[in-house]
Amino acid sequence: MSKQVQGSARWLGVAGLLPQLAALVAAHTETLHWSAIAAGCVYAALIFSFLGGIWWVQALLADRQSWPDHLLAVTPSLIALAAMLPWCFGLPWPGPSLVVLGTCLLASPFVDARLAKAMPLPQGWLALRRRLSTGLGLLTLALAFA
Repeated sequence: MSKQVQGSARWLGVAGLLPQLAALVAAHTETLHWSAIAAGCVYAALIFSFLGGIWWVQALLADRQSWPDHLLAVTPSLIALAAMLPWCFGLPWPGPSLVVLGTCLLASPFVDARLAKAMPLPQGWLALRRRLSTGLGLLTLALAFA
């Protein structure tokens, strides 16, 4: 595909890192610490689940439609849900959940690369996804230890 990733997609993607950056900054204040890490965990879970939606569409549009691709696409929502459940049961949270979500975000470009083999994507898409996932994954891990 000769299309390139639009400038708006790049800028809005980068802007999507700002909520996690704000949570990380706020986590270093005494009054906002817990709220900031909780908000950061929710945000990481939402974005990871959103990636699953992107993967679902890619799997649907791919030349090959396979169970593994669709399974990969639903996994982020299930992981995001599992990351939020400890909060519901009063278990240690959100530190461990942030580590899981941050690690999954860092690994997500590998799924992008797998799905990209089955269909043409705009030029620069994989590079953008790598940068955004690395940025959000690292911010999420930093928040886990804030």
